[in-house]
Amino acid sequence: MRPGKAVASFDSATGMLRALSRFLHDKDVPLLGQGPAALEPVAAALLGGAGRLPRKAKERAYAVSGWAEAVPMRRVPEIRSEELAGWVTGHYPRRPYPVAFVGSSNGALVHLAAALRAPWLPQTLLLPVRRRGVRPDDPRGDLRVTQGAGRALLDANPDLVLHHMHDANQDRLMIAGMTYFRVKWRRLAEAYRRFLEESLPPGATLVVVDCGLRWPATEVGPRHLFQHGALGGATREEYEHGGPRVAGYLARYGAGRSAWDYPEADGEHPEAEWGFQPELLGDLTELAERNRWQLVRIRFGEPEDLSPVVADLYRSWYRTRGLPGDRLLVECFLLLEPWWTLRSGSVPYWMVFNTDQSHAHAMSYLDDVDPFDEIRLILFSHGVDSVGLAGIDDWRALLARGRKLGVFTGVDTDAYPRDFAGLVRAHRELARIRTTYPMPLPLEWPVAEEFLAKREELEWHAG
Repeated sequence: MRPGKAVASFDSATGMLRALSRFLHDKDVPLLGQGPAALEPVAAALLGGAGRLPRKAKERAYAVSGWAEAVPMRRVPEIRSEELAGWVTGHYPRRPYPVAFVGSSNGALVHLAAALRAPWLPQTLLLPVRRRGVRPDDPRGDLRVTQGAGRALLDANPDLVLHHMHDANQDRLMIAGMTYFRVKWRRLAEAYRRFLEESLPPGATLVVVDCGLRWPATEVGPRHLFQHGALGGATREEYEHGGPRVAGYLARYGAGRSAWDYPEADGEHPEAEWGFQPELLGDLTELAERNRWQLVRIRFGEPEDLSPVVADLYRSWYRTRGLPGDRLLVECFLLLEPWWTLRSGSVPYWMVFNTDQSHAHAMSYLDDVDPFDEIRLILFSHGVDSVGLAGIDDWRALLARGRKLGVFTGVDTDAYPRDFAGLVRAHRELARIRTTYPMPLPLEWPVAEEFLAKREELEWHAG
């Protein structure tokens, strides 16, 4: 099973990997992480056509696009973790780096790595697996139908932990015909080890990105966890017990129930998409000691904890370079454009998703910093009126905080959250920003390290 076919292109880790690796190849991201530049005209036509479909047909087209990427269940045992790791490292240019990152997926981290011109190796990847006969609101049925495939995957890959994730709130359209197998390396893959040893000279720094987010999950078997729900609009309590918002959501989609029935969680574990699997730390420590690298561990509680830190670092860096630092680019989920962020002199602020929680965090950030003259906002459309979805008027209130300009970037406000053509449109609108600057020399790691180590949002462990 070719790794490029097994890994989801619509996932956070993949989108972030592509955005950063294209930046390190001195390229922008025409489809915001979704594919090569040559496909942009085709994708624009297809997505534009889908945008004109009736709502039900549009949702169906979105679901089918994901299903087409998914791995047939019979082929899951063919997937090999070492080939996945080689596929990841194959994205990056081979050259010496003063610093490299390994660990949790994080959009703010992508911008930190871009400023340093450094690679990042994700611990987690999403393997979408096709399955039939399970409705989105039936997590028990999802586990029952796919449990054997999960066991086969783990038997073939003893270095992986499987976090089988089922989120009928945010992923409703996608999981209609597939399931989400998120895998995390608990041991360092040989391809990762080889890439790091070829890329980091003695005295370089290896940074472990450790998001401490945990989530209730069911231990299905050794190295096999089932996670119902995920970080986003609905709370943990709503996933577990339901409530008025969940009941209303399920009624809107004709689910025939008022709450979800799922396998009872028996403990908390690293969250499937964002959390760090701590077993990997031992191999990274040993590798750093053997190669005489400095090992740094950046730990934070939730993914967005890193966002204001990196935004402030960029603003400080711009002002040191004589740039105004008065443009803010608010990005969402896998919609990241590090190349145009730097070319436009924009301060990047990354949001996990399009939810009330992310909106509140972004507004809180604006409350705490000097005002921005310009604010641009990219929103990810997942196609669902999900619990906790922030409305367009909420986002307009955020944009109103720009003293001179506040604009949606690539967002059709009438189509949102079914604005699938935004993947292409956002890049085009970023490329039209009039005032641009030369691409800077890389930010020096000691400067970034000193800045980051002082921030109270982070636990900083060096040595």
